[in-house]
Amino acid sequence: MNPALIISGLMLMLAAGCASPPSRFYTLSSAGTAPVLAPVSALSLAVGPVSVPAAVDRPEIVVSTGANQVQLDEFNRWASPLQDEISRVVTENLVTMLGTGQVIQSPPSLSENATYRVSIEVQRFESVPGKHVRLDAVWTLRRKRDGKPTTGRTSVQEEVSGPDYGALAAAHSRAVARLSRDIADEVRALESASR
Repeated sequence: MNPALIISGLMLMLAAGCASPPSRFYTLSSAGTAPVLAPVSALSLAVGPVSVPAAVDRPEIVVSTGANQVQLDEFNRWASPLQDEISRVVTENLVTMLGTGQVIQSPPSLSENATYRVSIEVQRFESVPGKHVRLDAVWTLRRKRDGKPTTGRTSVQEEVSGPDYGALAAAHSRAVARLSRDIADEVRALESASR
């Protein structure tokens, strides 16, 4: 056999073995309810800012591997910054939960005309593939009329239905839906109390 062919074949096999797997990108999804076609409420709400812990504020999905240990998964990533993902999904959820088309993702400077503004501080965003996810968040709802803030806390753990990262993202989406429900419930309570 020709030594040059053997060397070429070995080099091709070596190069193929060194190729890294393609990255996969994940997003959070809204609660899945139908969009509001004819708004039933004149409420307006601005969502933002949303903050997340520095440990998970990165493109790679951060998974917990032990009590005090995490791992960055280089090839499984969030499609956009995590705080943007959470803000977008909370906004989409509140549109349907409150029956209004006037819910926007907005920094405080652009939310002056909204009936309510909610800021969210995510304090824990834990991912354990194949087991569970955990979301702990403190949120502050401020009513434009009197500027009165109402602070709430959402702590939720969701089971992960499979070993893959799609199941992990789905579980986080359910946790964010619970956060959205808590905010929507408080908006409804404030509206009822003001009548």
